[in-house]
Amino acid sequence: MNQTVEIRWHGRGGQGAKTAALLLADVAFKTGMYVQGFPEYGPERMGAPITAYNRISNEEIRVHSNIYTPQYVAVVDETLLESVDVTAGLREDGAIIINTARPKEEILPHLKGYAGKVYTIDARKISMATLGKYFPNSPMLAAVVAVTKVMDKEAFLREMELSYQHKFAKKPEVIQGNMEALKMTFKEVQ
Repeated sequence: MNQTVEIRWHGRGGQGAKTAALLLADVAFKTGMYVQGFPEYGPERMGAPITAYNRISNEEIRVHSNIYTPQYVAVVDETLLESVDVTAGLREDGAIIINTARPKEEILPHLKGYAGKVYTIDARKISMATLGKYFPNSPMLAAVVAVTKVMDKEAFLREMELSYQHKFAKKPEVIQGNMEALKMTFKEVQ
């Protein structure tokens, strides 16, 4: 990576978009990169639209503002395609990654003519298969890493396992499911 990668996350309160952005920043930092990970929201409640951001670079980051022209956008909740302009400022040399079970062809009309790359991942299916509940943030996090190639897959998986071991020390049964979700996503992101 020879430049700063900027990512904008769109989700709803409680879906883990903020957590995914902060986890990505943490894992990238542990692999020696310079990072920023921050949410943007006001007094929203559970279910309200939220935005989170990442900047990841192999050089010091001197910009401290929101991200207005991201290379990548991750949409954790596809219903936001109807109410939020998720492609606003999105660079056409980047990509958008959408959590959906629908085929890409059904999603394209909702992207306001965006001409860059479009990736989809069914985070619900992966989450249900590996965790037994719907937690879209782990699959979306892996999808972002797979598409952006912001870090080596093996380094990402290693650091995520260490992070999960720390976070879920009292619930070790959750670690394996989350790791399986990450690995399955790398195979299924389209």
